[in-house]
Amino acid sequence: MKTRAVILALLTFLPFAPNALCAARPVICAYVFTQETPLEPGQVDASKLTRINYAFANIDRGRIVEGAPLTAGNLAVLTAMRRDNPNLTVLISVGGWLWSGRFSDMALTPASRATFIDSVVSFLSRYDLDGLDIDWEYPGQPGVGNKFRPEDKQNYTSLVKELRARFDSIEKKTHRHLYLTVAAGANTDFLDNTEMGQVQKYVDTVNLMGYDYYEPTDDKITGNHAPLLTDPADPKAISVDRSVTEFEKAGVPATKLVLGVPFYGHVWGKVLATSHGLFQPGQPVPNIYANYGNIVFSMLGQGYTRYWDDASSVPYLYNADKQIFVSYEDPQSLALKCKYVLDHHLGGVMFWDYAGDPSGALLNTINATLRPAIKGKR
Repeated sequence: MKTRAVILALLTFLPFAPNALCAARPVICAYVFTQETPLEPGQVDASKLTRINYAFANIDRGRIVEGAPLTAGNLAVLTAMRRDNPNLTVLISVGGWLWSGRFSDMALTPASRATFIDSVVSFLSRYDLDGLDIDWEYPGQPGVGNKFRPEDKQNYTSLVKELRARFDSIEKKTHRHLYLTVAAGANTDFLDNTEMGQVQKYVDTVNLMGYDYYEPTDDKITGNHAPLLTDPADPKAISVDRSVTEFEKAGVPATKLVLGVPFYGHVWGKVLATSHGLFQPGQPVPNIYANYGNIVFSMLGQGYTRYWDDASSVPYLYNADKQIFVSYEDPQSLALKCKYVLDHHLGGVMFWDYAGDPSGALLNTINATLRPAIKGKR
């Protein structure tokens, strides 16, 4: 009875307490990426999500700006979904792989960061959003040829610290929690160029991008692009499990790590049949990126054989006639990842991106595994 009384008191005197309590539940976060396409009501199943990160906003002259002319209308569709799912939060994600080139300049000085933060506050208010997701790819690294500096390491920390301070000051007036999250590269280089033990103090979650460990454009051999566990035969010895361990050692609590999973696969060509193409020399093909929907409808059962890497707990496809290898995620591997999230007390799951699976099979798998945990904490 005393515990119930305390909870009732919190709900009475802290109007934003329900959001704080929801944070303890597993996050199910979708990146919704529809830059040139208008969203229609019902196109996104909000009942199966706890968070939406709309991708992407850009940075222009040090300020956050709409990434495309359709941004306003699409955000209106997404925020309207909160009427049917009051626990849904809608964040704007800024940056991404192609639009991270202006972060280093923006974060360089207290004045430049203040200009950006002012613009973020206005942006969130204008579109009635619940927070900001920073997708800087990557501090202290060139990414896709971006400007970077050694000082990015400390400036990244300062940016999230100052954002959190501003959000906290707003919350005291509005009694509405503003979420601050970051998308993090799941590799040692990202940790070497950031201060994640400090950064985690100021963010609600760290969205760990547990994919693209192998990519046709960067790797001359094939590999699992989203392995749960490390395959002893893997020359790179990489996996989600290894990344989670490294982030925890860097000071990020497990409960703040939201595991990123892919709704797409990578494709290599000219791959010999040894080991059904796994960890074999390969080359990029014209369509190196395949959404899960395309894999299911255009590859499975049409000359492509599915194999299972038991050591890494992920599937892959091989077409012997075409010498094509495909690394991807499917319901079996995704269920194991969700179980890993629960077993290791991680913060939840996020995925790139919602449109990758029109059938809903992958999102249904996430819900089947994580929803019982969410309901159990109400």
